[in-house]
Amino acid sequence: MKKNEQKQEIKKVKQVEKTKKVKKQPKEKKVKNKEGMLKGVKTELKKVTWPSKKEILKYSIATLIFCIVLMVFFQLLDLGLSVIKGVFN
Repeated sequence: MKKNEQKQEIKKVKQVEKTKKVKKQPKEKKVKNKEGMLKGVKTELKKVTWPSKKEILKYSIATLIFCIVLMVFFQLLDLGLSVIKGVFN
């Protein structure tokens, strides 16, 4: 009987030890992690080389020209296909 009681006590002690290890982190630590993350983001953004106004203008104009070229291409394609469709009707 004593052995069974001792085994049960040992099991209870182990369970208590496990619950002590699994405790959640306090909220203060979570807030510190968020603040640390924001500081990290800020330092990383300082390392970024941002484009100058001249480069932004250059890339914007290139994008607009590319869009216009695509628009003209698809308009001509549409016109050509509608002509072909009209011939066969």
